[in-house]
Amino acid sequence: MLGTVLLLLALAKTACPSPANVASRRAEALKKLLEVFGMEDPPAPPTHFKQPPQYMVDLFNTVANADGVTKNPDILEGNTVRSFLDKTHGEDMRFLFVLSSVAKNEKILTAELHLFRLWPRVTDGPKRHHFCQVSVYQVLEKDNPDTPGGKKLLAARLVSLQTSGWEVFAITPAVRDWTEDESSNQGLLVTVQGPGGSPLDSPPMQFASGRGHHESKKPMLVLFTDDGRRGASLPTAGFPDLKPQTPNLPAKMPVPKLGRSRSARSLDRLRPCQRHPLSVDFEEIGWSGWIISPRGYNAFHCKGSCPFPLGENMRPTNHATVQSIINALKLSEGVSSPCCVPDKLYSINLLYFDDDENVVLKQYDDMVAASCGCH
Repeated sequence: MLGTVLLLLALAKTACPSPANVASRRAEALKKLLEVFGMEDPPAPPTHFKQPPQYMVDLFNTVANADGVTKNPDILEGNTVRSFLDKTHGEDMRFLFVLSSVAKNEKILTAELHLFRLWPRVTDGPKRHHFCQVSVYQVLEKDNPDTPGGKKLLAARLVSLQTSGWEVFAITPAVRDWTEDESSNQGLLVTVQGPGGSPLDSPPMQFASGRGHHESKKPMLVLFTDDGRRGASLPTAGFPDLKPQTPNLPAKMPVPKLGRSRSARSLDRLRPCQRHPLSVDFEEIGWSGWIISPRGYNAFHCKGSCPFPLGENMRPTNHATVQSIINALKLSEGVSSPCCVPDKLYSINLLYFDDDENVVLKQYDDMVAASCGCH
């Protein structure tokens, strides 16, 4: 996947394009680059400034560093996290989330309802409760949820009345039903009762709704999925150290020009195989309107020679060592010297707005060269 990205970036930024084909070459390259990111077209940027949910921002910062490179591949369950805001904007504890952006090939792993618990109302009298029972139901009959068979219990637990903050409820079975049959999505119903399930005339607990409360406290559905996309079989490295290898090269590599001299190209071939920086700038590509984080990342690329004899610093495979010997001794015609290529790769994470202005966190394998070797 990394090699595809590097080729497409070069095509999108050809040094000396003819005026006749520059637009079509760039469009073709960017379309292929979108395919690397699992998209057919770039999402439209939000129509107005929109703050992403803090939960999604915090999750991105937990999973990735500032460049989007994965800190630990085992943190996420699956490779995609989607967030959806409530579409009802009501006050009656009914919630509706539109899941049309979930692809058919995505496997539903976990779904959570996130509700912000407000400070409790002050109640009079001696029977003040310290806990309430909160229940979450999947609505089966939109107009008559309280009739027998009108709703199905998904989660229920006691919640303290002493604090405010986020409450998270597992609702995976309902979301699996909705993604299999979109018409079955009649939303969710949340009830607040006494500790034993007894009714309350005036429930002391309230959750923030989509109307009349700050954007950061709106009800939200968080969905963890996996689309089955996986990278090559190269090993993935541990926590990345993204410092450039020597020699000290500029942080942003220029695209090679077609008119480079023969001596310059020969010099490149004489330098030993090593990793070099390569900046991918989403603003330069034209994607900064819908990508929240990162603004770009260092993909790195591998360049240099693999001369005989191959030293351990070149991280050769046994096959490369044999190939190098056969090439050096001219034991077989047409056998070239080994190539300088990535031998470990990192994944990166994108936090972005999709076409419905929902915020998505997605992990992509094999996007950064962790180290280079002769293969």
